[in-house]
Amino acid sequence: MLNLPKVDEEYLDELAKYVAIESVSRDATHDVMRQAADWLVERLGFANGYVDETSGHPVVRGEWLGRPGAPTLLIYGHYDVQPTGDLAEWSSPPFKLTIDDEVIRGRGCTDDKGPVFIVLKMAQAFIDQEGGLPLNVKFLFEGEEEIGSPHLGEYVTTHADELSCDLVISADGAMWRPNEPSLSLMSKGLVTCTVEVQGARDDLHSGRFGGTVANPLHGLTEILARLHGTDGSVLVPGFYDGIPALLPARREELGRVLFDEALYCHDLGISEVFGEVGYSTLERLWERPTLEINGIEGGGKYTVIPHVAKGHLSCRLVPGQDPEKVIEAITSFVEGQRLPGLSVKVHRDGPGVPAYTISAEHPAIRAAVSALETVYPNDSVLLACIAGTLPATVLFEKTLGAKTLFFSFSTADERLHAPDEFMRVRRFGEGMIAWEQLWRLLANGPHRLSMKGTTNE
Repeated sequence: MLNLPKVDEEYLDELAKYVAIESVSRDATHDVMRQAADWLVERLGFANGYVDETSGHPVVRGEWLGRPGAPTLLIYGHYDVQPTGDLAEWSSPPFKLTIDDEVIRGRGCTDDKGPVFIVLKMAQAFIDQEGGLPLNVKFLFEGEEEIGSPHLGEYVTTHADELSCDLVISADGAMWRPNEPSLSLMSKGLVTCTVEVQGARDDLHSGRFGGTVANPLHGLTEILARLHGTDGSVLVPGFYDGIPALLPARREELGRVLFDEALYCHDLGISEVFGEVGYSTLERLWERPTLEINGIEGGGKYTVIPHVAKGHLSCRLVPGQDPEKVIEAITSFVEGQRLPGLSVKVHRDGPGVPAYTISAEHPAIRAAVSALETVYPNDSVLLACIAGTLPATVLFEKTLGAKTLFFSFSTADERLHAPDEFMRVRRFGEGMIAWEQLWRLLANGPHRLSMKGTTNE
């Protein structure tokens, strides 16, 4: 067992310097993003870390290959963060790591700077105390995850031989609840698009022209209202094509998960849950796809009839759905709506990402369960789903032929992407212990990871 670093003031001060870098991939300068990448490189000295440029923000690479004949891991994470949102909604400055009782608060502390820091501190302890790692490890940290990893595919494809591995472990992701250890067997897929409704050539004075021309905002809201039934189901023909029926055994399994719906509503500030009829809240969250309206643009608080209105849509997909067919179904349905005096167009945002799955019987899952049981001996490990999307998982499987294990010590309630993002301090210590146990089990144990071309021992 390693003598792991204490999560004390010195530990958190080091993390605070990382959180202070405003690496918002959506709008940060290259210099700022490079600063965050350089911070990681400094902590990858044991792995000869370096920055590698891409067509977008740089990636950080490193590798320690001192165990010939042992399995090779690729550790994935990201150093970019979401925008802050309304600063008035933060209890403290977003880029100043603030200790508040048993939590730390700051943008990126739980998504994904804190979880990546856990791995780096644990790996350095191996080097300092045992002179090396128990297996071969490569590192890949990107700076564009929060904007859909637009350049990661090109980079991984170009460097596939260098990144070859037997398993990817993602420090990105989140456990279901802070009091219940969990592992994700699936992450949902994603497609996004914009519905654009156009009317007159220019914005028009609502007094001079009102009542004589069609209003694009009226037309847009009509279309958006037709996407769902009153029960929350998606009415787009073909949207649900390919999804297998939810088996009774799976429904029974989900029914055994402790879930307080009243508490769920209380924590979200809502009076009741809502969604597709015939499915429980957990079934809808983990097993069913969604089509959400994320935003509407057009006009403003002044007296005009806007000439254009836009609605931004996103779909979270489940196994069986083809992103291409889903976006085609939405396009056909939306552009088939006939609105007098208006034209309708769907603009897709990219090829989309299919859902990702890993078997509960995969040796990485079995090893991860054992590692978590070491840290949480009184709790059973829940096998769940990440309702969000990590584009890199499908890319790694397709390009590197390697499955991805989600192993993050962030939890879903820690206000990821929202004001007052936080992480529980105890999770850093728990995470380092679990990562150590996981690496040892994958290297040499009953769940030893098989190398490509070999069988499990």
